[in-house]
Amino acid sequence: MATYDSNVYCDFADASAKAGKDILLCIFNADGSELLAISGQQSLSINRSADTIDISSKDTEGGWKKQLAGAKSWDISNDGIYIIGSESHKLLGQYFESGALVCLKIVDAKETKPLMGGLACITDYSLDAPYDDAMTYSLSLAGSGRLVDLTDLSEEDAANVTAMPE
Repeated sequence: MATYDSNVYCDFADASAKAGKDILLCIFNADGSELLAISGQQSLSINRSADTIDISSKDTEGGWKKQLAGAKSWDISNDGIYIIGSESHKLLGQYFESGALVCLKIVDAKETKPLMGGLACITDYSLDAPYDDAMTYSLSLAGSGRLVDLTDLSEEDAANVTAMPE
């Protein structure tokens, strides 16, 4: 007997997309001994881009520009409900004040798997306290170096990676 009618209409491989609600931005404390999910998260955007290098000249065929990919960069924006007194927000404030690099990790909370990780600096950490709504935060981080894909780690490296915040 075929499993799931040979996946003609129930192809679970196609269902491998992740629900955004399951993806968490986490940061390590200053000595790297504890991974903390940022409290109150509501949205997360991970942006990766590359500069372009124009290699056009007057004799470029058809007058079309020719370009190559240049240096790559990444940044993250995150916002949500500000949880007063949470350890993660206390750390974010300290990292912002000191200008220190933040070791961060993006994890899939449902699958308890690490997805990406890297070093970044906080470029914006804003709080908003409107009269008629909850107090919120907005966080922007600019990557320093590569954003590492943690889904393809070797078994040896995976054994040394914290999967989920404590």
